[in-house]
Amino acid sequence: MNIAFIGGGNMAAALIAGLANKLTAGANIHVIDPNAEPLARLHQLYGVTTAPTSDAALSAADVIVLAVKPQNMREVAAQLLPFIDPARQPLVVSIAAGIRSVDLSRWLGGYGAIVRCMPNTPALIGMGITGMVAMPGVGPQHIKAADDILRAVGPTVWLDEESKIDAVTAVSGSGPAYVFYFIEAMQQAAVEMGLSAEQGTQLALATFAGAAQLANRSSEPVSLLRERVTSKGGTTYAALTSMESSGVKASIVTALKAAAARGKELGDELGAA
Repeated sequence: MNIAFIGGGNMAAALIAGLANKLTAGANIHVIDPNAEPLARLHQLYGVTTAPTSDAALSAADVIVLAVKPQNMREVAAQLLPFIDPARQPLVVSIAAGIRSVDLSRWLGGYGAIVRCMPNTPALIGMGITGMVAMPGVGPQHIKAADDILRAVGPTVWLDEESKIDAVTAVSGSGPAYVFYFIEAMQQAAVEMGLSAEQGTQLALATFAGAAQLANRSSEPVSLLRERVTSKGGTTYAALTSMESSGVKASIVTALKAAAARGKELGDELGAA
C-alpha cells in the first residue's frame, strides 16, 4: 500500500510509527510538509520519502491522509485536487477536527472516496481510539484500508452517521483533557493535605492508569466497579456524596454536550462558503 501524508505533525508521526515496516514499507510512505525538521526526522526514523509541497508522488498513492490544521484544509484540498485521479479512486482520510466530509468533497471537486476520522492524543503512544465514518459509496476495500491505518495507533469505532462525530469529539477527542484536569485536581488536593507534589503526582497517575485498566479488563459495568469501592459511610462514600451534592456528574455531562455543540459550530464555520 502506498500512503501519502499531507502534514508531518505529531498525529501523522504517530500513525507513521505504527505503519512503517509493519502495514507497509517505510519507502512506500510519502510525507509532505513545508517544515524541513519533521521531514528529516521521519525520513531518518522510518525511511519515508518527503517533499515540502504537493507533488507527483500523490498521484501514485492508494491512500492520502490529510493531517493538517482545520483552518488550512481548504487550501490543502486545492493543492491536492490536481493529483487525484478519479479513475484510480485513491482513498482520502481526513483526521482534521471539524471538517465535514461533504465540505472536503466539495473542495475536492465532488470527490467521494473520503473517510473522516477523529483520533485522540493517546495515539502518540499507540493507545488512542478513533471514531470513523465513511461517505456514502466508499467501498469495503477503502474502509478496510482506513481501518488498518488508524488501528496502528489504537482501536477504531465506526459510526453510521457523520453527525455523531461531534459526540466522539466530545467524549474521546477532547476526553484526554478531562482526565488531565481531574488528575490536576487530585494532585492539588494531595498537596493541600500534606503530601509532596511528587507523591501526589505518583498516586494520582497510578490510580488513573490502574482504574482504567481494571475497567477495560472487566466484563462488569463501571457503575458496579464503583459500587464495590464504595462502602456506605466510608471514605469513598464521603467523597462521592460530596461530588454528587456539588453536581459533578451533571456538570461533566453538560460539559461534554457543550463540546459536541462547539464541534458542530466549528463544522458550520469551517465549511462556510
